Amino acid sequence: MDMKLFRWHVNMYIVMVAPPGIVAKSTTAEIAMALLRKVPGIKFGPDIVTWQALSSAFAESNEAFEMKDETGESIWLPQCALTLSSSEFGNLVNPADRDMIDLLVNLWDGKQGNFKKMTKGNGTDNIENPWINLIACTTPAWIAGNFPEYVIGGGFTSRCLFVYADQKDKYVAYPSQHAPADFYSVQNALVADLEDIANNICGPYRLTPEAFAWGEDWYQFHWKHKPDELDDDRLGGYLSRKQTHIHKTAMVLAAARHNNLIVEAEDLSMASHMVTDLERDMQKVFARIGRTSQSVQAERFIRFIHKRGQVSYPEAYAHVHSAFPDIRNFEGVVNGALKAGFIERIDHKGVVYLKAKLPELPITAPIIDP
Repeated sequence: MDMKLFRWHVNMYIVMVAPPGIVAKSTTAEIAMALLRKVPGIKFGPDIVTWQALSSAFAESNEAFEMKDETGESIWLPQCALTLSSSEFGNLVNPADRDMIDLLVNLWDGKQGNFKKMTKGNGTDNIENPWINLIACTTPAWIAGNFPEYVIGGGFTSRCLFVYADQKDKYVAYPSQHAPADFYSVQNALVADLEDIANNICGPYRLTPEAFAWGEDWYQFHWKHKPDELDDDRLGGYLSRKQTHIHKTAMVLAAARHNNLIVEAEDLSMASHMVTDLERDMQKVFARIGRTSQSVQAERFIRFIHKRGQVSYPEAYAHVHSAFPDIRNFEGVVNGALKAGFIERIDHKGVVYLKAKLPELPITAPIIDP
C-alpha cells in the first residue's frame, strides 16, 4: 500500500507468548503453518536462523512476479520471500546480534533493493528485495532473560504482534472427539483459498474513500486518547506503529474476503479490533523485564494467595521459603502486599491467615516493604 513517503507491506512478525505447557503454543502455530506448507510456491526459511543460513535461503527463493505499475504497464518485480516459523523464538531471533536485528527491522519496514552478504566459503549472496513473514513461540521468562529493558517498545519488538495467554480457554483432552464432520473438507477449502490468493492477488492495495475517512478519524482518536494499559514509556514505539499494524492486518483481511486490491472501512475496523484486543495483555509479555528476582517472587507469592483465596501464614511462607530464606524479607513482602491492598490479614482462633483482597492482581508487582 503506497503512502508516497513510504509503503506498507503486508508481511508480519507474530510472537505467541505463554508460560510453558499451558496453551500449546507450538501446536497452535503449526495448525496454520501446516495449511500454508500445502500451497505450491511458498518458501520456508531455516528453522534456526543464522546469517549464513538466511542468506542461502534468500538466494534460493529468488523469483519474479508480473504486476501492473501505477500507470497500468506490466512490469516484472524480483523478490526473495521467505516464511520463518519456529516453536522457539530464540532459534529465529538473537537480540544480541545487532546486524540480524537491524535486518529484520528493515525488512518489516519494507526496505527494498539489493542486499549483498558475504558467506563463508560461498562468496557473496545477492539478495533482491528480501521479504520475511515470521511466526514463533516463546515464554515470558525467555523474553525477560534475553531482551534488555531499553529495547522493549522500540526497534524490533514494536514491530511484533505479541499474542499472550496464561490459561486455557477450553479443556479438550481429545481434539479428535470435538472436530466437526467436515474437518478435512474445510482444510482443503482453506488451502484452495490460499492458492487462489497466491496466484491471483498481486500489486498495490488502495483504500476506498470511506476507508480513508475511517483512518483519519482513527488517527485523531489514537493520538488524543492514550489507553491506560499502554501508559508505559516502553510501549511508545508500538503506539507509533499501531497504524501500520492495523493496515497490514487489514490487507490480510481484504485478501481473505475477495481478490480486489481494495481495503474497505470494514477491513480497517476489524483489523483495529483484532490488534487492539492484543493490548489488554501486552504488559504481561514484558512484565518481568528489569525486575529483580525478589520482585518476581513477590508477585508469585501474591498470585498464590489469590489462587487459593486464603492460606495460613505458615503455609504461605512455606510456598516461597526458597526465595526468602530470611523471614524478615518475607515479612517485608507481606507488609508491602498488605499496604498495597492486594491481601488482608485475618486472625482466627490463634492462627494468622492471609486472604486475597482484590479480584485480580495487577501487572505490577507489589512494593516490598523494607
